Amino acid sequence: MKTTLDLPDELFVAAKKRAADERRSLRDLVAAGLRAQLQGPARSRRKAKAIEWVTVKGGLPAGVDVADRDAMHDSLRRSR
Repeated sequence: MKTTLDLPDELFVAAKKRAADERRSLRDLVAAGLRAQLQGPARSRRKAKAIEWVTVKGGLPAGVDVADRDAMHDSLRRSR
């Protein structure tokens, strides 16, 4: 069966070169590639892996007021 494919130029050139290197036609190279792809298991959309949430006890250090930005920065600088 004949068909038309729209390939990126660099892919077409690489395929022609490979076919020539292997002394085979581009048709045979493309057919072999399609067969190889179709023999493997069908790729299905993989279900996204669930996110594992890690929780820890936390909170602000004693005496830190998030409403007082300067005091919060001073506390951070002292903790270094």
